[in-house]
Amino acid sequence: MLVIGEKINGFIPKTFAAIKARDEFYIRELAKAQVDSGADYLDICAGTVPAEESDVLGWLIRIVQNSVDVPLSIDSPDPQTIIEMMGLTRRPGIVNSVSLEKGKCETLLPVIADSDWKVVMLTCDADGIPESAHDKYGIAARMIEMARDCGIAQERLFIDPLATTLATNPFIMDDFAQTVRLVKERYPNVNILSGTSNISLGMPCRKAITAHFLTLAMAAGLDAAIMDPLSSDMQTTLYATDALLGNDELYRNYLEAYRKGLFSERNG
Repeated sequence: MLVIGEKINGFIPKTFAAIKARDEFYIRELAKAQVDSGADYLDICAGTVPAEESDVLGWLIRIVQNSVDVPLSIDSPDPQTIIEMMGLTRRPGIVNSVSLEKGKCETLLPVIADSDWKVVMLTCDADGIPESAHDKYGIAARMIEMARDCGIAQERLFIDPLATTLATNPFIMDDFAQTVRLVKERYPNVNILSGTSNISLGMPCRKAITAHFLTLAMAAGLDAAIMDPLSSDMQTTLYATDALLGNDELYRNYLEAYRKGLFSERNG
């Protein structure tokens, strides 16, 4: 499963403070720590006001690319900003994201089609996030077909079923699993992606909710997670679940992660 490190995000208070102070050392060390902990991609999100976003993203991309050698996930609500940032990267990564709102697919998919970039597709539209799995699937199917018409292979697509908070929807895990099943039945080569932290918002002992969501989401068919690779709880959950699902031959990944100390307590 792909791990996309979530820590270089201006919505995280410590990262926001580093961005505001233009603390290159903090950003550089944060990038290195995530990659050392097994991140396959690093998500880069400015988390600033729109007028500053392009400048901040460019600054972050420069620092991260000079620090580590992994592809990036460019995270912005503005399609034009994403296109601009794609031109600053040294290799194709992941566009995060498109949806059926504000012409995002129409703007970004033709650009992605002419590249080797992958793309996250959020199951929402101009009316917001649907409540039912069938409605989320309907949005996903429309975007997958739009990508196909542009010549983008299913393997380059990452559908995000948008797991909202457990605190407001006690059936969110069932909704997530149903959406995954519907997508995979018709489009077996499409990937499923999810952020792992939102589901625990508003709940006590957030670490437990987040880690157990990762287990259940992997069992439902999750292919990629935007997560905190510096969390020993998440690392333990990830490798143990992969082993239990039979995806880790002879438990090599689990044992290697243990030897590296990824299951031990660490700051992050």
